Amino acid sequence: MRDFVITADSNCDLPNDYIAANNIGIIPHYYDIDNVTYGDEKNLTPKEFYDLMRAGKMPTTMASNPAVIRDTFQRYADRGLDVLHFSFSSALSSGHSNVVCGAEEICEENPGMKIRVVDTLNVSLGEGMVVMKAVRMKKEGKSLDEIADWVEQNKLHFCVYFVVDDLFHLHRGGRLSKTTAIVGSVLNIKPVLIVNNEGKLVNNGTVRGRKKALNSIVERAVAGMGQEYLSKDWDLCVVHGDAFEDAQIVAAALKEKTGKDVLINTVSPSIGAHSGPAALGILCMGSKRE
Repeated sequence: MRDFVITADSNCDLPNDYIAANNIGIIPHYYDIDNVTYGDEKNLTPKEFYDLMRAGKMPTTMASNPAVIRDTFQRYADRGLDVLHFSFSSALSSGHSNVVCGAEEICEENPGMKIRVVDTLNVSLGEGMVVMKAVRMKKEGKSLDEIADWVEQNKLHFCVYFVVDDLFHLHRGGRLSKTTAIVGSVLNIKPVLIVNNEGKLVNNGTVRGRKKALNSIVERAVAGMGQEYLSKDWDLCVVHGDAFEDAQIVAAALKEKTGKDVLINTVSPSIGAHSGPAALGILCMGSKRE
């Protein structure tokens, strides 16, 4: 049986040290500010990126580059390795279809190679949690297909609860009307967002005020985990758009209620361009997505 590598896209928001320690291949998604494109060797730090947004810059985003996808997969083919790739939700980006096309081309050109692409139907560390589970299963000796099959059967248990601080970023992304964004901002309304079974980011209620919004996603996440997932050794994560103090507060509340350690990381710019500064999300295993 051929050895294989696990790959994902940069939207998985896994910490760089984890990526390096586990030899995870990353295919970048891109963002553009003032006609400068970032995502490969050139990148802004999270602080630089979110400060530019706070100053009024409006970044645009681009999915993975077909040429980069081909080059990445060909390097593994040259080493005699198969690939298990996990992608950002196909409902939110063309990156998944780009990878599928690239995988098909490379496999045709390299007979005997297997590249299996799994649509996580998830975002940020929701996708990253799938990757972490796959890494553990690989270390346990599971095959590429065993891991992919397990993820396909269980991926809708990877749940996301998210709040944003500025509704106008959601309006720019087509998820809120301008009127709703204006009224919501005046009234300090914070929508609670989830990723549904189709992999779309949808509104799941509103709360007035940021503190209540953060408390709301903590309560929703704990309730969603239920005893089944609270009692097992599943990952629990918090992501933020340059709002580390709030992320620490949320992580502490989660640890108090669940007894679990919480991984904290920053929302990558290609997602943060749509969610904005101070966005914050909880990612966990749950009995079902709402």
